[in-house]
Amino acid sequence: MWAIRQCPDETGPNSDYQLCRLIGRYLGLIGESGEIVFDGTGPPEKRDFDQIENIEVFFAGAGTDTDTIIEEKIQASTAPKRLVIVSSDRRLRKAAHTKKATAVKSEAFWDDMRKQLSRKPGPKEPREKRNGLTEGETEQWLEIFGFDQ
Repeated sequence: MWAIRQCPDETGPNSDYQLCRLIGRYLGLIGESGEIVFDGTGPPEKRDFDQIENIEVFFAGAGTDTDTIIEEKIQASTAPKRLVIVSSDRRLRKAAHTKKATAVKSEAFWDDMRKQLSRKPGPKEPREKRNGLTEGETEQWLEIFGFDQ
């Protein structure tokens, strides 16, 4: 949320939960899933966070910090080249590059996410694309193209 607060005239989410919902929506839009780690223990009731699609939410807990948890996740990854670490922190960006993961600055991620979410949805696919033509429509096209049954 630091990146959001640094944007002038930005009215972004005002809670961790709203931020997670927004990111979850974005990840669904681009066909991905992800994880987000917050400092501290988080709210006493975390059930709402478990209901957010496309994103798994973690809280670092007492005695450690988010950066340490993220570094541990990078090190433990069996497919680090598939990771995209969103952080402007040099320490995390270096850890990502060391393991050949992609590092994206928070500001760039936020800008891309806003652009993707503000796009108008394209036209809906016609029913026939998923369901196929009806029997009558098929017969009509066969007749048009001169294929007699």
